Amino acid sequence: MSKKSKVSFKPYSPDQLSLLPPSLSELITENHPVRVVSEVIDRIDLEDLLVNYQTSGASTYHPKLMLKVLIYGYLSNVYSSRKMEAACKENIHFMWLTGMARPDHNTINRFRSERLKGVLKKVFAQVVMLLVDSGHIDLQQVYTDGTKIEANANKYTFVWGKAIARNKLRIKTQLEQLWNYTQTVAKEELKNTQPCDFDQLDPKAVDKTIDAINQALKKKTTADKKIKQKANYAKRNWPDNLRKYEQQEQTLGTRNSYSKTDPEATFMRMKDDHMQNGQLKPGYNLQISTQDQFILHYSLHQNPTDTTTLIPHLEEFKNNYQTLPKEITADAGYGSQENYQYLEDNEVGAFVKYNYFHLEQRKKPNYRTAFQPQNLHYNNELDCYYCPMGQQMRFIGTKKQISQAGYEKVVHRYQAKNCSGCPLRALCHKSKTNRIIEVNHTLNRLKSIAKEKLNSPRGKLHRSKRPVDVEAVFGNLKQNKGFKRYMLRGIEKVSIETGLLAIAMNLKKIA
Repeated sequence: MSKKSKVSFKPYSPDQLSLLPPSLSELITENHPVRVVSEVIDRIDLEDLLVNYQTSGASTYHPKLMLKVLIYGYLSNVYSSRKMEAACKENIHFMWLTGMARPDHNTINRFRSERLKGVLKKVFAQVVMLLVDSGHIDLQQVYTDGTKIEANANKYTFVWGKAIARNKLRIKTQLEQLWNYTQTVAKEELKNTQPCDFDQLDPKAVDKTIDAINQALKKKTTADKKIKQKANYAKRNWPDNLRKYEQQEQTLGTRNSYSKTDPEATFMRMKDDHMQNGQLKPGYNLQISTQDQFILHYSLHQNPTDTTTLIPHLEEFKNNYQTLPKEITADAGYGSQENYQYLEDNEVGAFVKYNYFHLEQRKKPNYRTAFQPQNLHYNNELDCYYCPMGQQMRFIGTKKQISQAGYEKVVHRYQAKNCSGCPLRALCHKSKTNRIIEVNHTLNRLKSIAKEKLNSPRGKLHRSKRPVDVEAVFGNLKQNKGFKRYMLRGIEKVSIETGLLAIAMNLKKIA
C-alpha cells in the first residue's frame, strides 16, 4: 500500500495575539489610489470651506477628513452615505483616511449637501491646477461633449408647459362662452359688470366674473340648468387651478417640463433601452471638457439640447481659470451661429461640426441636395442667387429671428422671377408662387471657416481623437462606475455630486 502524502498548510491562528498592533499604513500598498486622494487633498487650500464653520459650539470633524471620505467613496463606487459610514468602520482604506474616526451617515450627508455648496468647484479647480503643474494636462486644448443623467425623481410625477397652456386656453374659451350665454339670457343683470381680461386670466378677476355670472343666472329661472352647473363648477375649481398654473409656470421658467419630486429636473430623452424603447425621464444635462481623459471642467444644465450650453459652459471655465482654452473640439450638437460667433470673438480655435457636415463629405452628389439654398450659386457683386435652371433669384428683403437664448439673427430672402413651366419645379419646391429662399450669410461664412478647419490635418486629428477622449469618460462614468442616476435632488446638490465624481475620476487616473 502506498502511503498518503501529507498536505502542507500555512499557519492559521486567528486568535493569535500580536505584541504590537499593525499599522494601517503598512497594510496599504504604496501605489494604492487612497494614498493619492490623501496626498492631493492635503495640498489643497480649504479656506473657502472653513468660512462655513462656526467658531463656537461642539467640535466637528475636519473638512479634509470629510472631503477625503467622500472623494474616495466616489472613487470606489460607494455613493451612499450609509455605506460610507459602514466603510469607515470596516474598510482599512477608509479607516486609514479618517484616522480611525467614525463619522455617521448624517454627518457625511450634511457635509456633502450643505458644507460643499458653492465651494466644491473651487476645490475641483485647484485639483485641475495641480494636474497642470505636474504636467499631466494643460488648459490649451479641450474636447467638449454632453450626456444626460437621470435625476432622483419620480418619472410619473410630471408637469408639462404645453399642458398648462392647453388648460388655460380651455378655461378662457369656456369662460367666454359662459359670459356670452349670460349676456343673452340676463343682459340687464350684467349691464354694470365688466368681464375680466380673457387673455390674462387673473385668478381674482376670474373669480369676480364667475360670481357675477352666477348671480345673474340665479335670477333667471329660464336659464339652462347645465349652464348653471357649469358655472358652479367654474366657481369651485377655475380660480384655484389658475393659481396653481401660475406657480407651475414660475417653476418652469423657460423650460417645457419638470418633475414634482425634483422641480429643478427637466424631462429629457434618454438613450434607448435594450428593447429600443425611447426613455423620457427627468434628468440633468451634464457638460464636460476633457483632455487625455482628464476632466478639466464640468457644468450642469436644465435644457436637454447641447446647443445653448456651450457658452455658459465656457464662461464658467473662464471664471475658474481666468482664461479660455485656445482650441475646442465638439460635435454637431454645438454648431450654431451663436456658438461660432462667440468662439470667433474670443479667439478660440473651433473644431466644431455643424449639421450636414458629414453629408457634405460624400463624394457622390445627391440630386436632392442640389436644390438646397446652400448649394445654389451666389453672386456676391449682384447679391443674387441662381437656381439650377440658371434663373436669377433677386434679393427681396431681410427678417430677424430670435433664438431661444435671445440671440438675434438676420436672414436674407431671395425670390425667383418666374417658376411657371419650369421642368425642375417638382424637385425644386412645392410652393404655389415663385420660389423664395432664406439665407443667413453670417452663418454661412462661419460654417465655411469651420469646414476649412475641420478638413485641415489638425482638424482631422482632433475629429478622430474626440470620441476616444471625451466619450470614453462618459463610458467610464456610466458603465465602470455604474453612475446612471443621481442620489441627491436639486441642481446645486447634483452639481456637488458631479464635482465629487470628477475629482475622483481624475485622481483615479493619476493612480
